[in-house]
Order: sequence, then C-alpha cells, then structure tokens
Amino acid sequence: MDRRDFLTTSAVAAALTTVPLRARAQARPKDVLVVANEFGPNSLDIHTVGANRASYGVSWVCYDRLMTYGRKTLPDGRVVYDLNKLEPELAESWKIDPDGKAVTFKLRKTAKFHDGTPVTAKDVKWSFDRAVTVGGFPTFQMAAGSLEKPEQFEAVDDSTFRIKLLRADKLTMNDVAVPVPCIFNSELVKKNATKEDPWGLAYTKNNVAGGGAFKVETFRPGQEIVYVRNDDWKSGPMPKLRRIIQRDVPNAGNRRALLIKGDIDITYDLPPKDFSELSKEGAAVKVTSTPIENAMYYLGMNTTKPPFNDPRVRQAVAYVLPYDKMYDNALYGRGIKLYGGESQVKSIAWPQPTGYKSDAAKAKALMADAGHANGFETTLSFDLGGATVGEPMAVLIQESLAQIGIKATINKIPGATWRSALLKKDMPLLINRFGGWLNYPEYFFFWCYHGQNAVFNTMSYQNPKLDKIITNARFAESKPIYESSVKEMIQLAYDEVPRVPLFQPTMDVAMQKDVQGYMYWFHLQPDYRQLYKA
Repeated sequence: MDRRDFLTTSAVAAALTTVPLRARAQARPKDVLVVANEFGPNSLDIHTVGANRASYGVSWVCYDRLMTYGRKTLPDGRVVYDLNKLEPELAESWKIDPDGKAVTFKLRKTAKFHDGTPVTAKDVKWSFDRAVTVGGFPTFQMAAGSLEKPEQFEAVDDSTFRIKLLRADKLTMNDVAVPVPCIFNSELVKKNATKEDPWGLAYTKNNVAGGGAFKVETFRPGQEIVYVRNDDWKSGPMPKLRRIIQRDVPNAGNRRALLIKGDIDITYDLPPKDFSELSKEGAAVKVTSTPIENAMYYLGMNTTKPPFNDPRVRQAVAYVLPYDKMYDNALYGRGIKLYGGESQVKSIAWPQPTGYKSDAAKAKALMADAGHANGFETTLSFDLGGATVGEPMAVLIQESLAQIGIKATINKIPGATWRSALLKKDMPLLINRFGGWLNYPEYFFFWCYHGQNAVFNTMSYQNPKLDKIITNARFAESKPIYESSVKEMIQLAYDEVPRVPLFQPTMDVAMQKDVQGYMYWFHLQPDYRQLYKA
C-alpha cells in the first residue's frame, strides 16, 4: 500500500467513528468501493482445481480475454450483457476465414501486462494451450466451444493469433469471451513453474500474472482481497474506480447491517429473505434482481450409488419433495418454480418446469416397486457457502424423505471446499445450484448430463442415448432438427431424473443509491470496470 492509499484508508476508518450513519458512505472517496460478501476467492487463478465462483470475478477484472460481450438495456431499465454482441478486448479485430475453418485475431500492440511486459501472440497461444491441457473445469469449458487441443492455436507473429476450427460450432466464438481463456504473462508464470507443476498453478493461485484493468494489491484468503486500478490498461475504457476493498463477512446479518449503516457500498450474496425485505422497505439502499439464465437449484442423486442407480427411486424422490414449502421458506419467493408443469415436453424453453409435484402416495408406490418399501439410509449434502438457502431446504427435504422411509443424515460442507467435494463424485444426495455461462440448453446438458462426466455432472449420470441427442442439438444443421433434439433431451432427462430441478434462482444485488453502472453478467460477478459512484 502506498502512502496515498494508507492515508485514504486511515482517514476513512477514522471518519466512520465520528460521522452519522447515513453519511458514512459519503465519507469514502468516490473512487473507492467497499464490498462485503460471505466468502471471497479461494484462488486468484480460474484454472486452479476447485476455484470457486468468486475466483471468476478475479479473472474477469485482472486478466484480459481476446473478446468481451456488449450490453443491452431491458424494457424496465436493467442493463445486462448481450450474448449476441461480441466486442474487442485484447484483440482489436478478428476475421473468420471464408471457408469457416479458422479465425484470425489482431492484438492491440499497446497492451502490456501488469509488470510492463508487452502482450504478444505467444502469450495468447501459451494461455490457450494451458486452458485446454490443465484438465478439470477449464478444459471442459474450452471443449464446450470445440477448443480442444494446442495444435489448434498458432502465434503467427507478435500481434497475430490464429485458431483453427475443428468443426462448425456456434459456441466457439462465444466461448473465447468467457472468463476461462484469459491471457497470462507466460514468461512470468514459466519462471515460477516446476517440473511437477509445468503450468505454474501453485504460483498463480496466489499471484496475478495478467494485464487486466485491475491489479491485486492484497490477498488474504478468508479475509479480504484489495484491487487497485491498472492505469496502463489499454483494452477498454479506463475504470472510474481506483480501489476496491472486498471483504469476507460470513454472517449475513452483519453484511446487511453494514450496508444499511453505509459501511459498505455493495453486497450480492445476502439471503433471499433479506433481499425480499430490503426491496420492500423503501430503505436507503437499492436492490436489483435478474433471473439467472440457464440456471437452477436442484437435488442431485448420484447414479453410481445404489439405490439411486434405479430411476424409480429417483422418481420417488422427485414426487415426495416439499416444493412449495422450499419456495416459501428457503427462497422467499425469489425465483421461478421448476415443478408442477406438464409431463410431456412441448417447448425448447430452458429451464422449464418438470411434471413432478408433491405426491407422497405416488412416491411410496414407486419405492415399493423398486423394492425399497421400507426405505434406506443416505446422506444429504449441501454447501455451507449458501447455507441461508441450502440449510432450510435440506431440513425440509430430510423431513419429506422420511415419509417414504428414507433416513437422510445432513452433511454440511464448507463453501471453500464445496467445489473440491463435487469433484470427488462421492456424495449420494446433494443440493446444488448450477448456471451455464452460454445461454443454450444444449450447453447446460453438455456440462450436466453428458457422459464425459464433467465436474458439474454431479450425479455421474451416463446415458449414451442422451449423449447422442446432446451432440445432435449442439451441431444441428437445421432448426427443426435442433428443436426436436432439445425437446428430446429435456424429456429424457426429466424421465430419468438424475437431478430434480427445483427453482430458477435470481441474481440479487443490494447497493448504496449512489453506486451506478451495475449490469448482470452470466458469471454472476460484478464488473468493477463498469461501476462508479454518482
């Protein structure tokens, strides 16, 4: 921390002890933003095994990608990203070959990494090679856009990067603009790599090697991360915020109190109950809410763990769940119901309601038919990082499962290790939330139902028939084939029900009224490059 920042921080701290509550937010400089959330990033590198959602936010503001997305304004005035509008970031232009077999990017010659090193196509090539090679989430994400092997990527010269396209895939260009293919300072990382860790993952977990709009000044896992603006950034409009202090405040009541008092400027992971009350109170803060596209809360059943390998048992569970009670007492109505619909899929809308609803008699009959009339014992796990929703949901599910003889012991897993727990694929029954970055149903299914068994296929569900349908939808050559494939894959997933869709969540953010520029992003992290104070 330099002297100016030390004096600013000290002055703010002193002011907070003497200034009236509602004046506290105004006591901070206009270019300083204070954020509080339940937990922060567990890594500064999105490629780290088990990197959490907060780590996506680090990637977004501390690293550049070749492209980014534009924005659009909804009729009610909310601003959201535009999936259909790609804009320059590190690449100032790009061109797809006439035969559609490659795309060439021209890089900004003025772009530099945080240490002043010029960004070159060699860094881009190395970064893409890394993403498709490290395995886990990054490699699966790249494959979702048919970006699969280092041989596809070529540094033509210092400012020209070329991608050879394996096939016609509508997701390829969009996939280049998500957080995963971020550009690393390859020479810096290689200096800190080892034979056992050739991609330098240990180094980048706690050190940023990027050239994005913000640098990380301080990173104390479990406590706070402090960003400072990179005044040499060339890949977009210079951010108005100079400094962001993002603190971990585990207790939701404390976060709400800090917001109301004006001690923080913004929080985006309060419980639904708090957002519901804040939006109705006419409080001195404002709340914005956006349905999270391509996302759902669900109950997953591990199909490799008997008796959940039997579809009848899974259907029984789907019929005994207390949907309305969970909607009212866990989500407080802040979501879209994904149950009680028609049993036959008639549209390609996604997500859409299943035909399941609370019906204990039907659930008992299915259990008896599966040979489990007396029930069985199991474990129900949930993420403590989302305990304000997950815990009441788990208790209600536990009570309902008891109606059909299933005795479920609740297992609470800390938020910092939740992703690692998912990777083990050993939880028989779990409550989770997943959202697909690219808003296509086949993208969701590629991640969550395909036999490749990606991390987000938390049920380890494998069905060659469904795999083929997903592939048909991804690469359909006509609209009728596409729509038929999407309906068929949704129907099969709902009939087999390895995961029971519960609710489509909303992205809720509460902030001081002088905070401006917020927009919804598919990765659910605020873009500090766009925020400012009026």
